[in-house]
Amino acid sequence: MIVLEKRPQPSQTWSMATPVVAVLATMFFGGVLFAALGKNPIEAIMTIFWEPLFGEFSFYYRPQLLIKGAPLVLIAIGLSLGFRAGIWNIGAEGQYIMGAIVGAGVGLAFYPLEAWYIFPLMVIGGAFGGWIWAMIPAILKVRFGTNEILVSLMLVYVAEQMLASVSLGLLKNPEGYGFPGSRNLQSWDSAHNAELFAGSGMHWGVVTALIAVIFAYVLLNRHMLGFHIRLTGEAPRAAKFAGVNPARLILFCLGAAGVLAGLAGLFEVAGPAGQITIDFNVGYGFTAIIVAFLGRLHPVGIVLAGGVMALTYIGGDIAQSNLGLPSAAIQVFQGMLLFFLLALDLLTNYRIRLASKEVA
Repeated sequence: MIVLEKRPQPSQTWSMATPVVAVLATMFFGGVLFAALGKNPIEAIMTIFWEPLFGEFSFYYRPQLLIKGAPLVLIAIGLSLGFRAGIWNIGAEGQYIMGAIVGAGVGLAFYPLEAWYIFPLMVIGGAFGGWIWAMIPAILKVRFGTNEILVSLMLVYVAEQMLASVSLGLLKNPEGYGFPGSRNLQSWDSAHNAELFAGSGMHWGVVTALIAVIFAYVLLNRHMLGFHIRLTGEAPRAAKFAGVNPARLILFCLGAAGVLAGLAGLFEVAGPAGQITIDFNVGYGFTAIIVAFLGRLHPVGIVLAGGVMALTYIGGDIAQSNLGLPSAAIQVFQGMLLFFLLALDLLTNYRIRLASKEVA
């Protein structure tokens, strides 16, 4: 019989190997899924992971890795700070949406003025929108002891309704012939998050994501606050004896996550998306949870995980158009990655042992 035996110490080998094994397991069982749908599993996996990097049109898809990966990395960095402290912010999607709404609203308030300060003000507005939305579960948890998982998650649906409302009302384009959605920010130079180098995919969102990675690494490894975050997550009782202020930590971690998610929303609406629409949100806030855990909550690991997840987005789109795979199958494929990551993570703290069944 199979028995799970707790390890004296967590296995560092399995901790590092789990993300790789999870990706391989996702490829295998994803192939089984694609075969069940009547598609060639090897061709489907190759399309998702090979075509964007080395295919015939890779010159077009490679810059898309930065465009798709930047918001995932930016949001995941913020989430990882809270996750490492045991603070579970599941509402980054709502903070992402609110950052886009507030940031775009700040910009549209100046339309059609052309001025250098409009985009910086939009950035501040995006950060504030995400921060204020994250402060709701933070303050409720600090003041009343509410569950931040439930509150932050429920606020996502509130944010989605607000997105629909402003798309049809407050931010609706008066020259849009009645169609929902704001003006296109890509056609307004002062509010457009354009590529810094044409055809590179590099825009201010990518730069901000790299800065956030460096900041998070320095914070976690060289600053007392980072030590408090790690200590609280690994040994909560020891953190209390060390004088860690839990309320301050909650406010900081949720606030930082909200700021980064809000920035991701602003850079997306002012860049690749171009406008506020009813279907603006594409699930980056939820996918970033997978990225954070796939990257082992480490800043450098999150960069690599963001690249892998961006591949599944781009490769998934190619597979849908070239192979006729349904979008739901691609979403299941992405979900498998988190499932196998969490399932295999069990081996970090437990080892599998075969034991003979005792006879009564």
